[in-house]
Amino acid sequence: VPDSQYGTYVWPCAVVLAQYLWAQRGSLPGKRVLEVGAGVSLPGLVAAKCGADVVLSDGEELPRCLQSCRRSCLANRLPHVPVIGLTWGRVSPELLALAPIDVILGSDVFFDPKDFEDILTTVYFLLEKNPHAQFWTTYQVRSADWSIEALLCKWKLRSILVPLHSFSADKEHLASSSLPGRHTIEMMIISLAQSDGT
Repeated sequence: VPDSQYGTYVWPCAVVLAQYLWAQRGSLPGKRVLEVGAGVSLPGLVAAKCGADVVLSDGEELPRCLQSCRRSCLANRLPHVPVIGLTWGRVSPELLALAPIDVILGSDVFFDPKDFEDILTTVYFLLEKNPHAQFWTTYQVRSADWSIEALLCKWKLRSILVPLHSFSADKEHLASSSLPGRHTIEMMIISLAQSDGT
């Protein structure tokens, strides 16, 4: 049973997002990528292996998660990948010091509804600084009552659902992993809404 340090596990959403990154591998070399809520960092590490310039982050108040990021980097021969503490909803010196980014990654960050607005506040801040950037995120559908639609409107963000079959992630056994199994996982790309609201 998971403890409060969710970032010490590989979750099904991470496997699906890693599959999307693998499908996009031709466009990743030279891209500047930030993974938020990285935990064991599977998506970020795949992006780095595919040639992206990656920064991994997790909550600054979660030292075990940050250590998990660092261990994953070392285990995958990526000791140069920076790991920083970023807390959702908080403007910190680390957040302000981030270099420009092209892609924000987040797998299963929409886990606890109390965090949804803080996550989108941080994403909005990053997209405002990097208007061309996108937030690539996977999430597990855990309740029909949980939605971010109203928050997307509030923060002037738009989302596009990416069908899992479009990147061969609609299988029970993905990349020889039993994850994601029978979980209901969705993928979306979030970006700034256009001035006309779309």
